[in-house]
Amino acid sequence: MPDGVRHAAILIKAGTIVDVVDGEVTMKNCAIEEVGDLVVMAGLVDTHVHLNDPGRSDWEGFETGTKAAAAGGITTLVDMPLNSTPVTTTVDALHQKIAAASGFQWVDCGFYAGLIPENKNAMAPLIDAGVLGVKTFLIHSGIDDFPNTTEADLRSAMPTIARHGLPLLAHAELNRDQSGDVDGNAENHDPRSYAAYLASRPRTWENEAVNLMIDLCREYRCRTHIVHLSSAEVLPALKKARQEGLPITVETCPHYLFFAAEEIPGGDTRFKCAPPIREKENREQLWTALQDGVIDFIASDHSPCPPKLKRLDTGDFQRAWGGIASLQFGLPVMWTAARKRGFSMAHLSEWMSRRPAAFVGLEGRKGAIAKGYDADFVVWNPEANFTLTSELIQHRHKITPYAGQTLFGVVEKTFLRGIEIYEGGSFLLGPMGKTLLRKSGKPSSWKRHQEAKSQSLRE
Repeated sequence: MPDGVRHAAILIKAGTIVDVVDGEVTMKNCAIEEVGDLVVMAGLVDTHVHLNDPGRSDWEGFETGTKAAAAGGITTLVDMPLNSTPVTTTVDALHQKIAAASGFQWVDCGFYAGLIPENKNAMAPLIDAGVLGVKTFLIHSGIDDFPNTTEADLRSAMPTIARHGLPLLAHAELNRDQSGDVDGNAENHDPRSYAAYLASRPRTWENEAVNLMIDLCREYRCRTHIVHLSSAEVLPALKKARQEGLPITVETCPHYLFFAAEEIPGGDTRFKCAPPIREKENREQLWTALQDGVIDFIASDHSPCPPKLKRLDTGDFQRAWGGIASLQFGLPVMWTAARKRGFSMAHLSEWMSRRPAAFVGLEGRKGAIAKGYDADFVVWNPEANFTLTSELIQHRHKITPYAGQTLFGVVEKTFLRGIEIYEGGSFLLGPMGKTLLRKSGKPSSWKRHQEAKSQSLRE
């Protein structure tokens, strides 16, 4: 809840929270759900998910992806404009994506538009059609139908995006060399070596890209969001930009906060992602940045693929698909890592529910247990632990680097608008998720939220 953890009763009517009262209540003619000592937390909001539908549902798809989300306590997610076919760079493609989701959403889903070269004129129509933000790559995306933008492309599109008040989400890596393979021309190194892969995508790529986005944010005052931040070296520049009052936000991912490069075995391509998982000292700096508010929130960047694309047979990091499947397990992964560092459940709720909801304009509706919000909850046991096995995985493919990990935090139940959709490994009633489209006008509280945060960072 916004005011922390307490013993309370949540009163719900027609899918909406009508009140939160201390202690227990006794009411006639009213269904009561008692959860005892379990924790009731606002449903998680994951604003960085690749469901790959339509066109690549053999990679994931709305049905398996949103089931995995429900099993993980996620009640709202935002789907990326790639790796679906077609990519979401036109209004027609957005309509195809919405149609593909219809009838298969176990949780609520929003969508982003994609910014690529030569489609700047599609930005206003896509925004009017209800996307929650715009995603772009500053480096090759991994698929040829979603090419990266240049600085000139960004300059052409940012005024339109800024005028509508939406965030521009940037995959921030810049390979200034731009020669040969995007993975840094590491063909002369052992392809099974994680250290070689890590060296092939250095921190400087991220640092330069983030600094470019800061400069463009300053020039155009366009809401700018750095996705899946990996390099801690750029944190001082981001802190300075926030102190300056620039509308720039940052996310990182569970894999950057849980794993460390020194621990990744050679040939284990389940760990390959871009930017790469970096060293222990880098990881701890990311945790400090979360605590200090320089990093705003956590998103999964769930990016699955068919097993053959992971190249597990050869362990070739240079050729394997770069993406980590983790949608279902964000809560226990983060709780396991956070509790060891002295963070609380309230921190998790802030990083994984309230702030991401506000980021995509869903404040007042998602991300908190408060009057007037959707009755979206995850009910979980923070003291219980489990070992992650393939039998537990609801994703289409059972490949994840978290396999075999013992994690704390068992999701017992998930509620969407007051209706139980998941309990103890079973899915109930059927897909009840809705499509979330942005209404016209800027998110009302975002500017106020950012101004308050900038002031906090100055102090």
